[in-house]
Amino acid sequence: MKHKQKQAQLRKSVQPYAKADVKSSVFQLLNTVVPYIILWYLAYKSLVISYWLTLPLLMIAAGFLIRTFIIFHDCTHGSFFNSSKWNRIVGTFTGVLTHFAFEKWKRNHAIHHATSGNLDKLGTGDVWIMTVDEYVSASIWKRIAYRLYRNPFIMFGLGPLYLYLISNRFNRKGAHRRERFNTYLINLLIVLLYTILIWLIGWQAFLAIQLPIMLIAGSLGIWLFYVQHQFEDSYFATEAQWDFVKAAVDGSSYYKLPKILQWLTGNIGFHHVHHLSPKVPNYYLEDVHETVPPLQKATTITLTSSLQAIRFRLYDEDSRSFITFKDLKAMRKNIPLKSSIQEK
Repeated sequence: MKHKQKQAQLRKSVQPYAKADVKSSVFQLLNTVVPYIILWYLAYKSLVISYWLTLPLLMIAAGFLIRTFIIFHDCTHGSFFNSSKWNRIVGTFTGVLTHFAFEKWKRNHAIHHATSGNLDKLGTGDVWIMTVDEYVSASIWKRIAYRLYRNPFIMFGLGPLYLYLISNRFNRKGAHRRERFNTYLINLLIVLLYTILIWLIGWQAFLAIQLPIMLIAGSLGIWLFYVQHQFEDSYFATEAQWDFVKAAVDGSSYYKLPKILQWLTGNIGFHHVHHLSPKVPNYYLEDVHETVPPLQKATTITLTSSLQAIRFRLYDEDSRSFITFKDLKAMRKNIPLKSSIQEK
């Protein structure tokens, strides 16, 4: 009972921040989308000078595209504006820029929040995670597919292309009318935008600018989503033991980034706060973390420490930690594990 009361108090302490400030939202929209468009134009103009001058502009533009995605993300939660209509309008607009279908992703991401860390309900809106038992009992083809999926070159290299060209472009089976229409609308607007830009500057210049921006932003976006739920002591539990608050606070990290990266990523590093209350706009996440002491106990990862997550492959329910495929091989031969994951 006492535990439940503490959880209720924790959620209550966040509620004052779970409301959008229209001025802050509009200002963020302006200081994100406008610079992105300017950087895109400057990158195009720099092509006649040197592509070495273009590349830094493309990387900065990719950072602003990630920040644009955070606005899109907030709109899917209904937290960027207090009006559902404006969340839908801005979400669709930023969905065109980021190449994500607003209504489809809204549904999938809501399921992710409702099931994050639940070993019996993973699979929708998540990075694919298999437990040791699931992997061992899987068919050879499923194991191969999983190994390929978890390969960093495929996940962070080909992953963005899969999202942009396939996953985000087609409706799921059984999608309701609004969801289907929104996907079609965003697809149509993307084609229209591309057609106009190619007509204005030519397909070579267009690809030289747009492709690197999308790939860089996509790779870094997948990394952010990946690393904030897959860290050394992340929370996972079966349906019977799963707890929403523990999944939010213990199953989501505080990714402590340098201030400029924190700004470009729209404070998404305060992921534990976001999962506890998705209605908190991104510009209030740091305030919540700083004013609610229990949230400061969330697992903190840094740019350096987060890199070890690249090695995580399978979740071991017995040790309640991630292990590598090499660790699994040692386990099956009854050899004590020596990985840093197990030395914790």
